[in-house]
Amino acid sequence: MASNIGKEKNVNPVLRISQLDALELNKALEQLVWSQFTNCFHGFKPGLLAHFEPEVKAFLWLILWRFTIYSKNATVGQAILNIQYKNNLSQTEKYQPLSKHQKLWYLIFTVGGKWFEERCYDLLSNRQLQSFCKIKSYISFGSGLLKLCGLLNFLIFLQKGTFATLTERILGIKSVFCKPQSVRQVGFEYMNRELLWHGFAEFLIYLLPLINVQKLKRKISSWCLPIVGLSNSTNTLAAHCKECSLCGEWPTMPHTIGCSHVFCYYCIKSNYLFDMYFTCPKCGSEVHSLQALKYKIEMTELHA
Repeated sequence: MASNIGKEKNVNPVLRISQLDALELNKALEQLVWSQFTNCFHGFKPGLLAHFEPEVKAFLWLILWRFTIYSKNATVGQAILNIQYKNNLSQTEKYQPLSKHQKLWYLIFTVGGKWFEERCYDLLSNRQLQSFCKIKSYISFGSGLLKLCGLLNFLIFLQKGTFATLTERILGIKSVFCKPQSVRQVGFEYMNRELLWHGFAEFLIYLLPLINVQKLKRKISSWCLPIVGLSNSTNTLAAHCKECSLCGEWPTMPHTIGCSHVFCYYCIKSNYLFDMYFTCPKCGSEVHSLQALKYKIEMTELHA
């Protein structure tokens, strides 16, 4: 693979955003591998891996390094984005793979550095001797200095677009595209449909609260089911007392609004508070006054 790429005249530099995306993908892969590994020990005693966590992580990262940087000159995130490392110390413009020394030092700086930081923190966190306090202060100072150098390197990377990490700059390894990037043909039909649909959906979300749906239902039901020759007689009222005209159930605390239909108190009260122009869904009569129904219905009449 390297020999085939070496025949190319030059290499293509990688965009800043692509390099940052590759770093984020590497971090996500490490977290995924570690979470999957720890799931294998859920049935064991809690804290089993706590004493050996730095060594276990270093072993897992060593395996990842073996099948990524060592064998393919690229991390997993770079391989996904069609990126790989180039030996920038070579004088030629053609692609040159990483040397074995660069791969080994990459392992030491990345895997070894993480292991050393975690293990030193565990060893020196509970030590109160003066000598250990001095060593701890020196390590803390060195760690802070490295982070400051990493910040400066990142600022330079934002300006020039090369060497996203301090390790890459020290080792002289540069991110390049594996293959020349072709011009993408982008179709905007799908985007236009999405924009139209989202605009229509936002319009509906704005419009629906302004529509009185309940009043519209009542109007439609009054048109579809007209009632002719209604009377306020006792017999008609008794016939409509068997169910609420809104919920269709046995009326609780039955009330009337001036027509021959009966409503639950909570049904008619809540609807009237919601809509001051509430009308009966059966006959379309407006609310004149809420009156409790005093007519008594025999149980034998209801079951008939």
